[in-house]
Amino acid sequence: MILVFKHFFYKNYVGLSFWPFIILKNDSLKEDSVLINHEKIHLKQQLELLILPFYVIYIFEWLVRSLWHLSFYHGYQNISFEQEAYHNENNLNYPNERKVFSFIKYL
Repeated sequence: MILVFKHFFYKNYVGLSFWPFIILKNDSLKEDSVLINHEKIHLKQQLELLILPFYVIYIFEWLVRSLWHLSFYHGYQNISFEQEAYHNENNLNYPNERKVFSFIKYL
C-alpha cells in the first residue's frame, strides 16, 4: 500500500518503506517505477528479517558506517540494505527474483 505524506521527509528524501507501507513525499512519485521498486526491495528485506530486526540492524549499521565515514549521509549510502536496493532498483523484476538475504553480499 502506498501512502503520501508531504511533510514527513527531510531534505531530498522522497520515499521510505515501513512494512507493509511505502510512504512517498508526493502523489507524482507513485509513477516513479524505479523509486517504487527500490522501496519494494526494502519491503522484501524487512519481511525476511521479521520486520523489527531489520530496523535494529539498519540503525546499527547506519551508526557504524556513519562513524566510519564521518558522515551520516555517507553512512546511509553504505548501509547494506541501501546498497542492494540502489544496485538493483532499475531491474523491475528484482523483488520477485531476489534470493533471501541477498543484502549480505553488500556488507
